[in-house]
Amino acid sequence: MSRFVRIPVCSLIHAYENACVCAAEFGHLPDNITVLEGESVILRCKIDEEVTHKAWLNRSNILFTGTDKWSLDSRVSLVNNNNSDFSIKIEQVMVADEGPYTCSFQAKNQPRTAHVYLIVQVPARIVNISQDKSVNEGDDVNLFCLAVGRPEPTVTWKDFRYGLMSEGEFLEITEIKRHQAEDFECITNNGVAPPDTHRVKVTVNYPPVITDVKNMPAQLGKTAILRCEAMAVPTASFEWYRDDRRPVESDNTLKIKNEKTRSLLLFTNVTEKHFGNYTCFASNRLGASNANMLLFRPGAVYGGAASLNGRLSGVGLWICLSISVLMKV
Repeated sequence: MSRFVRIPVCSLIHAYENACVCAAEFGHLPDNITVLEGESVILRCKIDEEVTHKAWLNRSNILFTGTDKWSLDSRVSLVNNNNSDFSIKIEQVMVADEGPYTCSFQAKNQPRTAHVYLIVQVPARIVNISQDKSVNEGDDVNLFCLAVGRPEPTVTWKDFRYGLMSEGEFLEITEIKRHQAEDFECITNNGVAPPDTHRVKVTVNYPPVITDVKNMPAQLGKTAILRCEAMAVPTASFEWYRDDRRPVESDNTLKIKNEKTRSLLLFTNVTEKHFGNYTCFASNRLGASNANMLLFRPGAVYGGAASLNGRLSGVGLWICLSISVLMKV
């Protein structure tokens, strides 16, 4: 048995015909060779003396004896077979090819052998991950991200809003809040290739919340606008009511314009009948919210002020409309 000197992994590897090549010389043979799955590798055995027989083996399986091929694998071929070089090539390396390889030959009536261990690396890859989720505020959220690779990859979760990182395949969010709705990215890496990433979108549903309610002054014969904005997921539906609980309907002097997050009452020609209290009602499948606001003539005296969630008679209106919404759901 030859005496070997330990050399760092792949220190004798160089480019050769687009393959990962190891010059496996006796006395200077690296302990192991690292190659990526799908690449090719050449195992080269340098011979510096006259030999009578020579062979390459993988574990106990004979690959070649001289020019005679024993392996049935079409990916394995003989590259050189002369007095100084006995080399084989493995194309499209697979994980199953990982293991010990031995170059053996008979020289001066003494058998000589050298060993090398082939390590096959596989880039980290995400193989299974949670689908995008839609949950209600207060629910617990559990995300998973499963990855494979050689060596074993790390898995990290990252949220884009705050840049927070969480190690491990599973990400748990207890009683999620609306501000936590965002994209979460799974990152897996094992140093073999650039990290593999995938995003999961988490949507948090919550009932409408009406904001920024104001009483508005208006002049006869002029234009005026009452605004009602509501934050909600899913997007809220809007309805308008007068102080006598009649639904507000569009006519030639009044139009209702609903946008994504707000509803507008557009008065194109204010008349006496337009002055009074208006209630905006916003709802989705999770609940409802209402707000009162006043369209008034400057200098006139009115009871009450703009308010959220209704007061006095507005409370009864809110209850009735809320029941109606829930029955629809």
